Amino acid sequence: MRIGLMVALAVFVGSPAFAVAGGARPGVAAIIDEGFNHSEVMQTAQYLDDRIGGRMTNSPAMRAAEAWTQSRFRDWGLGNVHKEAFAFGRGWSIDHIAVRMITPRVIQLHAIPIAWTPATAGAVTAPIVVAPIKRERDLDAYRGKLKGKIVLVDLPGEGSELVKPGFERLSADDLAKEDRFPVPTYGPETLPKGARRLLLQDRIDAFLAAEGAVARVRQSYRDGGLIHGEGYAEVKGYAVAGIELAAEDYRRLARLASTGAVTLEIDSRTAFHDDDSNAYNIIAEIPGTDPKAGFVMAGGHLDSWVAGDGAADDGAGVVTVMEAARILSHLKVKPRRTIRFALWAGEEQGLLGSLAYLEAHIARRPPPPPGTSALANYFSYARRFPVTKLADYDGLAAYFNIDNGSGKLRGVYAEGNLAAVPILSEMIAPFKSMGVDRVVAAQTEGTDHQ
Repeated sequence: MRIGLMVALAVFVGSPAFAVAGGARPGVAAIIDEGFNHSEVMQTAQYLDDRIGGRMTNSPAMRAAEAWTQSRFRDWGLGNVHKEAFAFGRGWSIDHIAVRMITPRVIQLHAIPIAWTPATAGAVTAPIVVAPIKRERDLDAYRGKLKGKIVLVDLPGEGSELVKPGFERLSADDLAKEDRFPVPTYGPETLPKGARRLLLQDRIDAFLAAEGAVARVRQSYRDGGLIHGEGYAEVKGYAVAGIELAAEDYRRLARLASTGAVTLEIDSRTAFHDDDSNAYNIIAEIPGTDPKAGFVMAGGHLDSWVAGDGAADDGAGVVTVMEAARILSHLKVKPRRTIRFALWAGEEQGLLGSLAYLEAHIARRPPPPPGTSALANYFSYARRFPVTKLADYDGLAAYFNIDNGSGKLRGVYAEGNLAAVPILSEMIAPFKSMGVDRVVAAQTEGTDHQ
């Protein structure tokens, strides 16, 4: 509940001349009372995450979430509730996945289809080949050797479960280290290693299809049985059925394959959805009283992967933004500045929804070279100049984003904006007793505020 209060207060502070009909001026106390004593955040979270569940962009679940969130905004009395389209690509969903080792013995394996991979032709059985591919030139070693095979494309490591936990919560000392100013750099740079690794997946897929491989198998990047299923082929889809195995299962297969034949059975039933190639951001507003005063925004991304229910990434952020909207609308605020709430789509594929909104309303950079993928555009976008202002550039006073998981919110990243630190510190002061006491200068990465 308290993170909903934080975002409500954030847009409240960012939108001065806060008033309601009849002249009353509810402030922090009214927001806290509504948030703690009349909250709807748990009901919102339950419906979004339990009932709708994982929300891959353009999937049937995401379409349900788009309709439902708009309905809730309207029920709460927000204005200008609408969806804004942007070009995305194919929808995709999982119906069923079952993977077994058949020989040398039968074991059920923990697996998930890789996003935007096609289904297998029913349950297919084939021998495995361990063919680690770390760079494009590695493909040459496997030409003519993969027809009819299930190909394991990662080099198995020794595991990390006993050395490092899969997830860590920052301590107070860790947070203190984030209070640092990053000196900006703008020189031309090559793509980061992570970008090159993701772009290699397209090359691997095309190679395996040409070689007649039955399926591609990769290793989860976390231990402890965790699987993720991320993929980045939303425009056309991959050509070869693909699955991600739990790291422990993957390492077992690689060990067995080093001493003898191993056979897998894969039954992956996935579906592409091509009825509408547009994705949609969901927008709602509390109108301001002064059309010249501009607006503030609060947002989180509605889309998720499908390995879970999308609760932490970013269901927690979405319900926070929605609860902030509900609280302020219920209090009948009449701010001087318009307060705009945004639920983004396509974040997991490279901040595509927020980028589309930016380039429709706020500012544009020069376009990338023809043929640049969405993923390559994500990594190169901030290096292209000049920036061209659009109609809403000067009107946007502040944007508050939340996409840091489901733990208690303890402060605000100032994103290198030192001039904002005093304002943000004042904003969170009423919540110090709740453990919200940090404004750090550092930047956080990988979500829509970028």
